Amino acid sequence: MKVILLGAPGAGKGTQAEMIVAKYKLPHVSTGDILRKNIREMTELGKVAKAIIDDGKLVSDELVIKLVDSRLKENDCKKGWLLDGFPRTIPQAEALDKITNVDIVIEIKIAYEALLQRITGRRMCECGATYHTSFYTGDRCATCGKPLYQRDDDKAEVVSKRLETYKNLTEPLVEYYTVRNKLRTVDGNLSQQEVFRQVTDILNDYD
Repeated sequence: MKVILLGAPGAGKGTQAEMIVAKYKLPHVSTGDILRKNIREMTELGKVAKAIIDDGKLVSDELVIKLVDSRLKENDCKKGWLLDGFPRTIPQAEALDKITNVDIVIEIKIAYEALLQRITGRRMCECGATYHTSFYTGDRCATCGKPLYQRDDDKAEVVSKRLETYKNLTEPLVEYYTVRNKLRTVDGNLSQQEVFRQVTDILNDYD
């Protein structure tokens, strides 16, 4: 199966990706991981990417597409894969269509108000523990007693910008894959296990 996972920041893509990969033995293809691997191994594409990043610039669509193309040609991807974090835009989706055929696109759908509450309510501790204000109202970690803090990218103004960017750039992909009869939607408001049950129902029907 060749599967794409879509969802706004905070929708739970990371968790679902881990569960899908474990159950269906699909390689998890993440653009961030591909980029880091190429830079670490100093491939030709990695050298180009490193020079761009070191210069403080964003890696272009053209380079990201080349990296994804190279990764999907590796042996472990011959029988399928799970793409997470790509495509993010219509041009990227069109480029991917020229590289390979996509079987299913799963969108984890949650209302923006719920996403805002979910992300801004997160609190972290230095020890690695994570809490949410809807379940835990203390200001110190229940495990080690250290003060809890809110990450900068979890603050309301930053989250609002991230969600707006997703809405403008990535949400059009929903329509793109709907008209191609590739899109399936799951209710991301439910528990992780309930969301995964919906995902497996979709993938099992295909499989």
